Amino acid sequence: MELTYLGHSCFLLDTGAHRLIFDPFLSGNPKATVAPDDITCDYVLVTHGHGDHMGDAVAIARNNDATIISNNEVAVYCGQQGVSVHPMHIGGAWNFPFGRVKLTIAHHGAGIETDDGLIYLGNPTGMLVTTGGRTIYHAGDTGLFLDMKLIGEMHPIDVALLPTGDNFTMGVDDAAKAVEFLQPKIAVPMHYGTFDLIDTDPLAFAEKAGVHGARIEVMPVDATITI
Repeated sequence: MELTYLGHSCFLLDTGAHRLIFDPFLSGNPKATVAPDDITCDYVLVTHGHGDHMGDAVAIARNNDATIISNNEVAVYCGQQGVSVHPMHIGGAWNFPFGRVKLTIAHHGAGIETDDGLIYLGNPTGMLVTTGGRTIYHAGDTGLFLDMKLIGEMHPIDVALLPTGDNFTMGVDDAAKAVEFLQPKIAVPMHYGTFDLIDTDPLAFAEKAGVHGARIEVMPVDATITI
């Protein structure tokens, strides 16, 4: 299957039978080269309700008659806008036509600004997606936490997608420690370089994290790897 990086924390996973997009922040993303209308997918996975992650989820779901998978609060909010949703929450898992999704904790926040003020959209999450014999862990926005060891022990991870931008999430050093805890086969940095506040060096992450046994893939925007 193929994993394509679309910038920030957005990835497109093509299993051959299904297409999944994670955290589709494309409109307003200065690093993105594709528009929401360019995306074809079957499912939209949203780790939490911040604008740079929920992003274009509703528009993409509507364009593709796709289902949004997220925590209950995000799912309800999106469902009120007339798209198909599947609500979940932390610790829970569900079998979909493409495979299994389990939500994990993430230490962060969630909420979006609207004309009516800030709307709280539940707890942020990470996502474990098992499909085609591979497990992909999208950590969402999070700080380092010790339970990453438990996640890695219970769910052998093929690819870990980890924020490295600092300020709002883990920085380079903490993300490298996350690789030690999770023990993935491949680790990919994300959530860096989009804005000045998160302009960290992914090559520094690669150097620090590479000592923990994972293959580190620093993916330019629009790059694809086979997993």
